[in-house]
Amino acid sequence: MDKITDFLREHRITEVECVVPDMTGIARGKIIPRAKFEAGENMRLPAAVLFQTVNGDYPEDESISGVTDPDMICVPDEDAIRLVPWAVDPTCQVIHDCVHFDGSPVEFAPRHVLRSVLALYKARGWKPVVAPELEFYLVDVNKNPDIPLQPPVGRSGRAEVGHQAYSIEAVNEFDPLFEDIYDYCEAQNLEVDTLIHEVGAAQMEINFLHGDPLDLADRVFLFKRTVREVALRHNMYATFMAKPMENEPGSAMHIHQSIVDAETGENIFSDADGKESALFYHYIAGLQAYVPALMPIFAPFVNSYRRLSRFTAAPINIQWGYDNRTVGLRVPMSGPANRRVENRIAGVDSNPYLAIAATLAAGYLGMVQKLDPTEPISTDAYNMPYELPRNLESAITLMRASADVAGVLGQTFVDAYTSVKETEYEAFFRVISSWERRHLLLYV
Repeated sequence: MDKITDFLREHRITEVECVVPDMTGIARGKIIPRAKFEAGENMRLPAAVLFQTVNGDYPEDESISGVTDPDMICVPDEDAIRLVPWAVDPTCQVIHDCVHFDGSPVEFAPRHVLRSVLALYKARGWKPVVAPELEFYLVDVNKNPDIPLQPPVGRSGRAEVGHQAYSIEAVNEFDPLFEDIYDYCEAQNLEVDTLIHEVGAAQMEINFLHGDPLDLADRVFLFKRTVREVALRHNMYATFMAKPMENEPGSAMHIHQSIVDAETGENIFSDADGKESALFYHYIAGLQAYVPALMPIFAPFVNSYRRLSRFTAAPINIQWGYDNRTVGLRVPMSGPANRRVENRIAGVDSNPYLAIAATLAAGYLGMVQKLDPTEPISTDAYNMPYELPRNLESAITLMRASADVAGVLGQTFVDAYTSVKETEYEAFFRVISSWERRHLLLYV
């Protein structure tokens, strides 16, 4: 706690936001006065908080949390303390880990799932390095969920129309907003890299510098909260939905990943002669073999599968290729030291802890099982067959059937997570959509 105590003193903190990320990636927790936080009292939350659904329900399976609805202890991570730069009073946020009363980790806590995967790599003398890229939309304030979203009005006084990929002027339309985003990110040491305008109307992308997976997951988790907060202050919304608008492309979280030797720091995807190593091919093969069973993580909501459609700048299969953006697994052009794989399948609506854990788990299985990939694709993979589940229900079935996925991520986690996703799916299935009323009401 010395590091946290020094931080509180240095910044004259008066309140502490004690935060845990749930399975959806939503921040749960408590706001505590500094004096009470420094007193060292253990913060407790019901364990069920972690698997609350995005619409506020809970799975009915009592075997997940126990029939008594027990508490868990939330332990502050001294390496995950940051300012809350938009707060009126000096406030910090501390991400917590979740443990049982005997000190053992809560198996379905997202940070623990990622830590467990990283421990598998550490046992082999490997160290993963990741770099996420987040796409998101700015949209006009929309208080009625039945009305389609619209792009916001920029400094020109007009809403953006058409596609303005990589347009500097289109980004400049929202300069005041992005200045605040960068200022808030700097205050939190989130270390964001480049900003670009993506294909969709008012769709943006922020890239992060490569680094440690757990630290990057923390930063993505906090970045999404930051962007939403800044957008509200500029009278607009920021959304990380995978497919927020019908005629616009979806938003992804592309994850660049490489593995280095923990002792030497050398990239194990490259041999001494600079060519691709056997482990590089095994890693890709692992992604090809296990990504379909991990789709409830990469595409966690019903809306997520609307993004994964042919010819919409999103992958539909698990093919791979060199510098090919039409495949699900892209290998960017680079030198041997920077050889990496880009997983383009994950949506930006995914929980960053779980998405990073899942892609690393798939690659790990490929390496330890010495799997072989297909041949790389140099043509348009959008013309190839669908190889990913087309809906959440099918994805849940695949995940539950994979013993290897449960072996790496933990059976307790898989049971809890799929129960959450199934509960969300059932809630959606009860809703009658406007499409059904429009096309079926008077004609069938």
